[in-house]
Amino acid sequence: MQYHTHGFNPGDPNVFAAAPGHRRAGDPLPETIDVLIAGSGPAGLCLAAQLAREPSIRTMLVEPKFGPMEKGQADGISVRSMEMFQAFGFAEKVMRESVWINETTFWAAGAESLLERVARVQDVPDGISEMPHVLLNQARVHDMFLDLMRDGPTKLEPDYGLKVVDLEIDPNAKDYPVTVTLEHTDLARLGQTTQLRANYVIGCDGARSSVRKAIGGTLHGDAAHHAWGVMDLLATTNFPDWRMKSFVRSQDAGILMVLPREGGHLVRLYVELDALGEHERVADRGMGADDIIAKAQRIFQPFKLDVKDVVWWSIYEIGHRLTDKFDDVPADQLATRTPRVMLAGDACHTHSPKAGQGMNVSMGDTFNLGWKLISVLTGRADPALLHSYSGERRAAAQGLVEFDHKWARVVGSKAPDTVTDGLPRVAREFVNNLPFTCGLTVQYEPGLLTGAQLHQHLAKGFEIGKRFHSAPVVRLADAKPMHLGHCVDADARFRLFIFAPANDTGTHGGAVDALCSWLQNDAASPICRFTATGEDIDAVIDVRAVFQQGFRALDYTAMPALLRPHVGRLGLCDYEKVFCADATRAGDIFDMRQIDRANGCIVIVRPDQYVGHILPLDARDGLSAYFANILRARS
Repeated sequence: MQYHTHGFNPGDPNVFAAAPGHRRAGDPLPETIDVLIAGSGPAGLCLAAQLAREPSIRTMLVEPKFGPMEKGQADGISVRSMEMFQAFGFAEKVMRESVWINETTFWAAGAESLLERVARVQDVPDGISEMPHVLLNQARVHDMFLDLMRDGPTKLEPDYGLKVVDLEIDPNAKDYPVTVTLEHTDLARLGQTTQLRANYVIGCDGARSSVRKAIGGTLHGDAAHHAWGVMDLLATTNFPDWRMKSFVRSQDAGILMVLPREGGHLVRLYVELDALGEHERVADRGMGADDIIAKAQRIFQPFKLDVKDVVWWSIYEIGHRLTDKFDDVPADQLATRTPRVMLAGDACHTHSPKAGQGMNVSMGDTFNLGWKLISVLTGRADPALLHSYSGERRAAAQGLVEFDHKWARVVGSKAPDTVTDGLPRVAREFVNNLPFTCGLTVQYEPGLLTGAQLHQHLAKGFEIGKRFHSAPVVRLADAKPMHLGHCVDADARFRLFIFAPANDTGTHGGAVDALCSWLQNDAASPICRFTATGEDIDAVIDVRAVFQQGFRALDYTAMPALLRPHVGRLGLCDYEKVFCADATRAGDIFDMRQIDRANGCIVIVRPDQYVGHILPLDARDGLSAYFANILRARS
């Protein structure tokens, strides 16, 4: 982490000096705003945390509730989300506070209909990520995003007690084309409305989204027609796997899932309740916490469950639904309009919580959107870039809905569990689905941001369109062992990783030096074209290099100037751009990611940690063309 770039910075390096001109929550409402976010769930907060870091963007987040969440809602955090949290800087805090899910067990009725453990499997496959799968109260995740917002230069905080009730878009207006009607929800001003105008509105306001309705969006799909109870509780039990993630299937009382929670004692239960009629809703049954407990006790028999305290509970029936489009632009106007209103999270896709993907996919939506909004609002990219949001994230959500359909049928099946290769069906399907539930199967199609796979063979382990699969390296300047992917911060910058060919030591005359010289000095290079005068040379595209030699075999001072840039107000040298393979410790990145040792390559990583393209080291035209499709030339 670098925090003396512009001069000595005492105190907490995560707290930025306040940028001028930004209102604080509770101040009079503005007449205009750059971005209005509706809803302070995980999608809204993930977006707000990104925007809060950009001093030039005025952001407002409205929430009808009167304060931050304290308990309940989601708790599963996939390894992909943990990688994202690393970019925000709080993955270590989450790992320290959370419970790690290392093993999953499966129970079913055995001899004399008594429950017995029928399988146990490793929850996160080896080598799939450096991050664990963890469980943590969603409220704590919210807290960490809220801290980032408050500590950022814009000092952003939610405006509680306000909700979006309607909006209108003037497609012909250049500035602030969205007129938003806000309504107060506190008793003192209940029902009072006010209006403001925004450049962009992002609806993160849940399955009953007012923003979605205002742009004519509809959730299509089916209802589950089955009630499930979820409960966070403190209890005593003789069930052996109380601190394991467990699937429990009784003979005839139904099924439940056990999810241990942070703190060593708290546990969450998902409990199958009753089937619902075609037109029946959960509320019609009048069920409560006692019904969840009683059903769980029946499923657990002959094990005992003595509930000491119920922390939170809910009964739900969630279908699998998806909206047609994640923005406001009609299909026949794509060439003439750019998005002004976009949807994220439950506002555009809903599903059951059985796969633990709701919070994770919602945050994935706005992690995809955040850097695009920043790029457009700061003038780095054309507004047409925002079209890519709906295309990329709707496809990801479609994959989730299809998976959830399949997995819900497996979990809820009443058929006998057939055993194949030593595993019952539920356990076998669980193992097959692990890459999906880890959040690692999203692959963006070739297009504006994702290149063709012509040169995929140069780095087979960095799949184009998928998330950048980090691997160990050693930083040359200080011999620090670390993960290369941890260089990708949530700062809206592209990363260009140069993997050096064999025998290239970065000195004059080598392929790395030639590429760096062109990037830094040639007017046709993307760095020269898209970095504005007065900006640091890495303000838009952050170039780093990885060499095959050990760190003792290389001379840092002989590296190209682009890899030793002088940045910030004082022109200080950045010593963190050059890395070496870590062949003696955790593994050689060139072997682990199947990088062509003879020729090396360029790997372009998007600001949201996805691989945008792979190119040969001499592909000057291809490199220029990739960025020319995304960024605006700057003077």
